Parts: sequence; C-alpha cells; structure tokens
Amino acid sequence: MSRTTGLSEHCDRCLETRRWGGSVVLMVVDAAFTSIGLNYFTAVVPAVVKFEKEFVADSKIRTLRDLSMLEPYAAQAVWRNARSWRVATGVAAYLDDLAGAGGLDDRGALRSWAASSRLEGWRENPIGRIKGVGVTTFQYLRMMGGIDTAMPDKIVRRVIRQIVDESGAGMPVDGDMELVNTIEYMAGLSGYRPVEICWMTWMVQSEGSMVRMEKYRDLLDRI
Repeated sequence: MSRTTGLSEHCDRCLETRRWGGSVVLMVVDAAFTSIGLNYFTAVVPAVVKFEKEFVADSKIRTLRDLSMLEPYAAQAVWRNARSWRVATGVAAYLDDLAGAGGLDDRGALRSWAASSRLEGWRENPIGRIKGVGVTTFQYLRMMGGIDTAMPDKIVRRVIRQIVDESGAGMPVDGDMELVNTIEYMAGLSGYRPVEICWMTWMVQSEGSMVRMEKYRDLLDRI
C-alpha cells in the first residue's frame, strides 16, 4: 500500500459515484469495455475517452436512456466488441427503468441498485442476468455505485494469494466469494478499505521500469 500513495482519493471518487467527472454513462461504458479483459490503461481508458469525445461531449449521448438506445454499429470506430456493447446497453436500460420507477437521476439509479444488490446470488440479480456481465463486472458496478467491496479478477486473486501465502494466514482465495471475503477480512485488520486493497493489486503491477501507480498517476486523477 505504501507504493500507491494517492490511491485513497481515487477510491473516494469511486465510492461517491464521481469517477469520469461524475458521468454514469462513462462509468457504465468503462465497466462494459473492461468486461472482456483487455489492459485497462492502454486499451479501455483510451477507448472510453474516445467515446466521450465522439458521443458525450457533443451531447449525442447524455443519459443512460440515450446509451440504452445506442446501436452498436454506430460506435464501431470506438470499440468493436459486440459483447461489450450488449453489456453497456443492457445495464443502461435496466438502470434507466429503475430511475424512471423511482424518480431518480442516473447517479441515483446506480447507487440505488448497488445498495440493494448482493454478491451472494449475483447471477439472479437483474444486472447479473444481462448477457456478458460476469461477477467481476457486477462487482465493479457495485463499487462505482458506492459499495466498498472488491472485484475477484485474476490479478486481484494473484496478489492476494501471494500476501496470504507470505503471511501464513491460510485464508481462502480460490472461490470468488472466498476471495472477496478474505479481502474484507484483511481490510478489517489493516484499516484499509476493501476498494483500496482491490485497486492496490492493480496499481502495484509493473509496466516497464515503473509501477502503474507512478506511470498512470495523472491519468488516475482524471478518471
């Protein structure tokens, strides 16, 4: 954690649903692009920035309702993966319906959904049932909706397993639920939040001669 100075502020924005300048549209697009496992900083973030410039900046897409009606062919120049667009439009459509039913804005809809969602039984959740949404995407959306938790992806699992092995604690990390529970237990012992431990595992990875926290510090402040 000492190698990720400044990460706490980013995690604050995440839990406050203020990433990407507070644009829930961009948060959903971010989660959808991230869902196929490409490098976040070199592939996903530039594509989200391009989407923002081409569709959000000129108000073609301002709301989740607008995003839900996007025809994927119209945005092929930004991102070609059809699965990602199914996730983006599906999540946007559900959250827009939730907003309409509850008299909420987009941010309120994401936070309302996150507050009522649970990792247990995530596949039965309306967003968990959307084709292309896996447990990692589900957890990522919950985090951006204000839930202090973690994503059970392969990098998180590898780093947490190393920490557990070196400590001799013997905590389980193989199952998705086990991994998230172990991170939450570690958070209780350390005083760090689960979301911070989760982001730490990605940001201490090396790219070239630098860890990502140093290499992408300015970019992290932007998103």
